[in-house]
Amino acid sequence: MTSLTINVDPKVLKRARIKAIENDESVNQYLARKLEEYANTDTQESHWKEFLDLARASTAGSGPEGRTWTREDLYRERLERFS
Repeated sequence: MTSLTINVDPKVLKRARIKAIENDESVNQYLARKLEEYANTDTQESHWKEFLDLARASTAGSGPEGRTWTREDLYRERLERFS
């Protein structure tokens, strides 16, 4: 791993250390995780965009009338069998 040096206000760092202790982690672990999320943002956004495009193009759904069944309809046979 590569080391990184940053400048932070001492009061901010103290509060960050306290919060990290409360979350059972180190400030270093938190920052490393956040940097990784930041670095992967474009990839995550492209995956979400692809997912949403697929969802919009999908023809699956409840139909123009909306949902035409109830939970009881789905489980009627099962309910009758065990009643």
